[in-house]
Amino acid sequence: MIVLLAATLASAFSTTLAYQAESARGDVPDTWRLALLNTSFWYGWVVLAYPLVLLTRRVRIDRSPRYAIPIHITAVALAAIAHIALQTTAQTLGYRGSNLPPEMLASFSWTKTWLTYFPLQLTQIIDWEIVAASAIVGIAHASFYYAEAQKHALHEAQLETRLVEAQLKTLQHQLHPHFLFNTLHAISALMHRDVQAADRMLVELSDLLRLTLDSVSRPEIRLNDELEFLEKYVHIEQVRLGDRLTVEFDVDVDVLDAVVPALILQPLVENAVKHGIAPLGTAGRVRIGARREGETLLMTIDDTGPGPSERAMAAMSMGIGVSNTRARLGHQFGNRFRFEFQRHAGGFTVLVAIPFRQDTTGSGTAAAAAYVA
Repeated sequence: MIVLLAATLASAFSTTLAYQAESARGDVPDTWRLALLNTSFWYGWVVLAYPLVLLTRRVRIDRSPRYAIPIHITAVALAAIAHIALQTTAQTLGYRGSNLPPEMLASFSWTKTWLTYFPLQLTQIIDWEIVAASAIVGIAHASFYYAEAQKHALHEAQLETRLVEAQLKTLQHQLHPHFLFNTLHAISALMHRDVQAADRMLVELSDLLRLTLDSVSRPEIRLNDELEFLEKYVHIEQVRLGDRLTVEFDVDVDVLDAVVPALILQPLVENAVKHGIAPLGTAGRVRIGARREGETLLMTIDDTGPGPSERAMAAMSMGIGVSNTRARLGHQFGNRFRFEFQRHAGGFTVLVAIPFRQDTTGSGTAAAAAYVA
């Protein structure tokens, strides 16, 4: 439809130009003849372009040049000759239908006129006709190249997306047994000195396993759900360490519906307890914070311990929890995240900053009131 509309507009435009040119020379324009000639010219190429495009689709120069090039040269030459023949026919009809004197109409020979004009047209405009036919073949090749490039780009993007999703799931599944092993190890250590506390830890662990299984199929969850999971994990650590561990939540209410990678905070809190609080003989505090700054969600894990030594820091960075967290953030956010460790006078801080994105499912935030300072 677009091609026909373009041919119609081009025919009307060139007919108008021809009419004005003949009028400027002082001739009396024959509108019907001019319209016939220009319309046949443009619509002739529309008709001839169809077999050229079909041939281009079936015989691609880039796929078999030694075979395709001679075929396309032959097709271009035949299309140019066919278009000249069509133009000659239009010219002959134009003269036959023009206002010739009766004596000339009586002696007019359609065949003789056509045979007279065709060789002249063939020698005069064959080069332009070949250029036009070649342009059609070139445009057809270019359009097919572009369509295939777009298709390949889309396919590659889909494959890349699937790869990233698979890598994220692998990283998430790797974290689950790591977390479970550490928790079971803590329960095993507690069994030798406080059976009732170990029993309470098993109850908490069953709740944690339920939440963990729920998150397996969800690479992202609301921050509120992440904090619910984290609270149950903290209860296990508090049973193990008793009064030595205090945990505080300082979370702004407007970020509770923010979307975060599942289990993104648990390994960081685990490291804070393991390296910041557990080695101390005195009580310590872990503070979990979250707030929004512009289009960024900032999450922090602070502990009052001395922080890991340089050697422990290197080991921690190579551990499953930290390396897994960094890899997941990189896969999911590219370079649009921050993951930093900060040692300061009051203790040690881990900062995670990711793009802020809100869950629009409207699942409510009332249950998260305990996390808000």
